[in-house]
This record gives sequence, C-alpha cells and structure tokens, in this order.
Amino acid sequence: MKDLLADLDELKQEAGGSLAAAESRERLQAWHGEFLGRRGRLAQLMRQLGEAPAADRARLGRSANEVKRELEESYDARQEAVRQRELETALAAERVDVTLPGRPVDLGRLHPITRVLREIDRIFGRMGFQTFDGPELETDEYNFELLNMPAGHPARDMWDTFYTTVPNLILRTHTSPGQIYAMRSQAPGPLRVILPGKTYRYEQVTARSEWMFHQVEGIAVGEHIAFGDLKGVFVAFAEEMFGPGRRLRFRKSYFPFTEPSVEVDVSCILCGGAGCLLCKQSGWLEILGAGMVHPRVLRWGGYDPARVSGFAFGMGPERIALLKYGIADIRYFYSNDVRLLESIRY
Repeated sequence: MKDLLADLDELKQEAGGSLAAAESRERLQAWHGEFLGRRGRLAQLMRQLGEAPAADRARLGRSANEVKRELEESYDARQEAVRQRELETALAAERVDVTLPGRPVDLGRLHPITRVLREIDRIFGRMGFQTFDGPELETDEYNFELLNMPAGHPARDMWDTFYTTVPNLILRTHTSPGQIYAMRSQAPGPLRVILPGKTYRYEQVTARSEWMFHQVEGIAVGEHIAFGDLKGVFVAFAEEMFGPGRRLRFRKSYFPFTEPSVEVDVSCILCGGAGCLLCKQSGWLEILGAGMVHPRVLRWGGYDPARVSGFAFGMGPERIALLKYGIADIRYFYSNDVRLLESIRY
C-alpha cells in the first residue's frame, strides 16, 4: 500500500512540474496523453488497485481519484492560460492602428434614367405640375379607344402592342392613358399633371430604341390655354434640363389624341449637330411629341371642350439621358454594366 501511495505522490509531483513547463497546445496534448490518457501513467497505477489488500482498496481508490481530480483541474487551468497567452500574442502581432484612415467605401449611384426622371419631376413641379400614376397593364379602351383610336383605326399601327392572355388587357404602349385617369379625377377643375412610368412596344432593339422604355406624359387643362403655352413650357424645360441656349425644333406631326400635333427635337449634344448614329446623321434628336388635346378626348375625360382647352405631351427620359450624359447607345442603360454608372459624371 505504501509503495502505491508513494508512486501516486511521485506521479503527482512529476506531472505538476511537467505541466508548468508546457507552453503550447501541442505540449499540453502530449502531457495529457502521458499522464491522464487511457494508457497514461495514472491509469496504469490505478490498474494496480486490484492487487492491493481488500481492506486498503477503498482508501487507495480515494487517493488515486483525488490525484486524478487535481491533475485534471490543473490541466484545465493551464490550458486556459496557454490559450489566453496565444490569443494575446496573436492580437499583438495583428494590432490595428485605429488612427489610420479607413479604407474608402464605394457608394452606390442612382441609375441615369432615375436621375433624369427625378429631374423632370423637379422641373415640372416648379411649373405647378403634380405627379400622377397609372397602371402598366391597361385595357384596350383606355390605351386606344378613349384616346380617339376606335377598333380598326389605322393609327393603332403606330404602336406595336404586347397583348396578354387576358382578353382586352395589354401592356400599355404609352403613358397617354393616364390623361383619362387624371382628367376624370379632377374634372371640371383646372388640371396640370405629369405621369411618369414604363411603357412597352414590340420594337426592334437598336441604338435609339428598346422594347421597354420610360415615358413622362403631361397634360394641362384650363380656360384660355393656347399652343403658345405649350411652346413656352418646353423652351423653359429645355433650358432647365440641358442649359441655356439649347436649340429646339418644332415639327408638325400627327397623334390621334391631339390636334394640332407636333414633335419636338433638341440639337444633338453628342455630335454638336454634325450628325452621328444616335441622331441618324440629322443633328437633331426627338425628345417628345405634343399637341393640343383633341376635343373628343377632353369630353371623354369629363371636360366641356367649348369651355376649356389643354395641351398634352409625352417625352422619353432615355432620349434625354442620352443627350444629357453623352451616351451613344440606349442599350447601355439596361446592360447591367456597372462601368456605365462609374463613367458618368453627374
């Protein structure tokens, strides 16, 4: 019995000294395997308890378990100390100087079409126009019939229409149906609204046209509104959007919901009027169509054309963005190429 107790005490002292010298996780693992492992030295001594006299086994077992408990507690404490020291060493080696400037964070930018839409809204807002919204899925009645294009009217061929599987329901080909919604919401009072939104046409995609694009419809209705008011609004708009001195050109045209009708061009910023792919070598780029609201459309909107008049217009923000930012191809706007946003200087 004395020999076994002496061996346990000797093992305890030796294990304590060896544990104190362990300075790394690898040394600790080796120590644990040598002294506390299933085949370790303490396990070997505890197997000798079966050879001790029966009267001494309980006391020897308690002594062996006490040594095991003390060694395990010492091992856990030493393991935590080594882990903490290694962490402090790593932190000291990777110390960050908080006084240094941080890495720059790339900020997102608004899409150029979004910027143009917001600028249009701001300019017309200063002229007293409110912003009105309309549905992108439209009925044939609002998209065509209430705009003076009954079934079979040849003017419908001006818009290549996307039809849906729902009868009489189409993707709107222009934002002009919003005129009817806006007029019916405010008739018979005066009206000044713009209606921005997406439109859809089954067209060939080129440098200047897309199958999905934006429009901003506008309409003003009231007493004594004349064609000169329409012209004055667009001269003021062009100076706000493109800067003073920008040349405009008004060309006669035809739209079934306005009479008379015009198309408005602005001198091409990209080529300076010399001619390029964007302006089809003409030096001009069409930005909107406009005209005086047709009496029938006024009547269907809830107004008396004998008492009031009005003008309406529809402009393309993509065309304006092409001019404003010097971009040569409308397809760049929807190519998901971040380099486009990075290259534009607002």
